Amino acid sequence: MSAVSGLLKTVAIFKDLDEGELERVAEVCREMSFDSGEYIFKEGESGNRLYLILEGEVRISRTIPGSGEEALAILKPGSMFGEMAVFDRGERSTDAISNGGCKCLTIQRSDFELLLDFNREIAYKVLWCCVRLLSGRLRSTNDSLRSFLAMSMF
Repeated sequence: MSAVSGLLKTVAIFKDLDEGELERVAEVCREMSFDSGEYIFKEGESGNRLYLILEGEVRISRTIPGSGEEALAILKPGSMFGEMAVFDRGERSTDAISNGGCKCLTIQRSDFELLLDFNREIAYKVLWCCVRLLSGRLRSTNDSLRSFLAMSMF
């Protein structure tokens, strides 16, 4: 198993893939480096690739009018980001900024879609992992919203 395949195996949407399937995903990955403070993408842009951090950190943030930047998360190596806009073909919902310099693996949407179109077993496994991942995120958001609403009633 290559180093890239080994890293892909740790990512939630690829965890069910076998070694050969991981190698096929690795074939469509490209490496990109970003300087400290460089925008990887900006809120509102069209999302055409997902990212996996190899080295360094990425700050996920939003600009709040009148307040400036609000950091939502600091992502570490092994974290995936930018996948939502790739899946739903929507705009980026946040900014992603290199926090001290970083190196990422990227998969372009068109390459990802071709991979899934021509490899039905990979598509099946990846999409089920996505369903579980997004369901978990929705459940977490619902729990947070419930707690926020409960606190705001007092």
